[in-house]
Amino acid sequence: MGSRVLPSAAHAPSRPAPPPHFDWLSLASIGRRRRDWRRRGGGVGRGGQRRRKCGAKSRMWAGAMDDLRLHYRFLSWRRRIREIREVRAVRYQERAKHVLVDGDTLSYHGDSGEVGCYVAPRPLTRDNNYFEVSIVDSGVRGAIAVGLVPQHYSLEHPPGWLPGSVAYHADDGKLYSGRAKGRQFGTKCSSGDRIGCGIERVSFEVQTAQVFFTKNGKRVGCSAMPLSPEGLFPAVGLHSLGEEVRLHLRAALEDDSAMMVDSHEEEWGRLHDVRACGTLLEYVGKGKSIVDVGLAQARRPLSTRSHYFEVEIVDPGEKCYIALGLARKDYPKNRHPGWSRGSVAYHADDGKIFHGSGVGDPFGPRCYKGDTMGCGIMFPRDYSLDSEGDSDEPCDTALPARRAVRNVTYVSPEDEEEEEEEEEEDDEGGGTEQERGGTKVVVFFTRNGQIIGKKEARVPPGGYFPTVGMLSSGEKVKVDLHPLSG
Repeated sequence: MGSRVLPSAAHAPSRPAPPPHFDWLSLASIGRRRRDWRRRGGGVGRGGQRRRKCGAKSRMWAGAMDDLRLHYRFLSWRRRIREIREVRAVRYQERAKHVLVDGDTLSYHGDSGEVGCYVAPRPLTRDNNYFEVSIVDSGVRGAIAVGLVPQHYSLEHPPGWLPGSVAYHADDGKLYSGRAKGRQFGTKCSSGDRIGCGIERVSFEVQTAQVFFTKNGKRVGCSAMPLSPEGLFPAVGLHSLGEEVRLHLRAALEDDSAMMVDSHEEEWGRLHDVRACGTLLEYVGKGKSIVDVGLAQARRPLSTRSHYFEVEIVDPGEKCYIALGLARKDYPKNRHPGWSRGSVAYHADDGKIFHGSGVGDPFGPRCYKGDTMGCGIMFPRDYSLDSEGDSDEPCDTALPARRAVRNVTYVSPEDEEEEEEEEEEDDEGGGTEQERGGTKVVVFFTRNGQIIGKKEARVPPGGYFPTVGMLSSGEKVKVDLHPLSG
């Protein structure tokens, strides 16, 4: 066998040695320092710049997407709100048939014999549990019904005739509760009356409606009926030509005890197209022509014991056609105070005085919102109580005068002499011979506590009654028939 020759150490293969100047540790140190430098923000290369740009773009796109998602969410909310409103609009929508709706005024608009019915858009609630209807014109038959009905009540029938409804009918004073036959409930109602209807607040907790009715602010009676889940809606029925009412869906019902003390309604002998609420008088007439006068006349005439009264203009309305004065007891209800015989009045809109004539004379300044107008009589010293008419006011001592207005119950001798010198015939159309024979007095008017003028007049039979006239929509005044008392 041949012998195997092993390579010698001198001929064995070996790894090439690195160059003598190359240091692996130095290279690692350089890389570490370079990474630290880049981390600190220095010497960024193209790759780092690209990564930073990509990160900025990513953040920008992320913010844009967030804004876009928020915008879409906002649009979704708006769409949802619009849908809810549309649903509510369909649910709460007033319904009327053969009834003309002009704001808060409802008038019959059908052929003779056709039933007119109006249903309010929203039911009565615990917070708004009462409404009123003022009869502006009772029309031919006065077949006006006021009550409550369910939401989908048929407009072919007046309120109260179908199940689930109840109504007080003005033409016969009967209560109709779910059928066409009514029972005697209250008195009949006509032009100028107010019919109110409400639900006792406790009824909303027991789901049994205690429905009550009022006439001119005073309770007439009540009736119990089931309270449906959707509630009971105010309804008005009209049934003859000329019928017109004014609807007050947010009328305030005063407490009975407060009404007895504060309403002062018993102090008024007549209220035509005027609503009394405490000491406040509100015009509720049409206000479209000169015959649509609202008249409020006190129950008792002025006398030596109560010779002066005042009116504060709370709201001048559209035209401020407010008149303050004195009139005979049977004064026409559709004539402004001062326009017809047996009356004298100071008009706020033009500052003129009218004395038994439709033509006024310049007298004083115009009156506006917040002004107080006053009217009184200076009686002669020989004026006897017997000549004061049928006043049933109890006797009492002389009332102290308020500082703002001087107590001028009697005419002073100087005034009597001056009036005798200036005595003239009564104004044209100033009254009949009987009226001319009445006691001569001096009627004076004030504005904000200051006397602005006087007018000589003769007291008609029965006396001069405090009278307030109004003639445009929205007019409200606050009356004090006894401002000099206390």
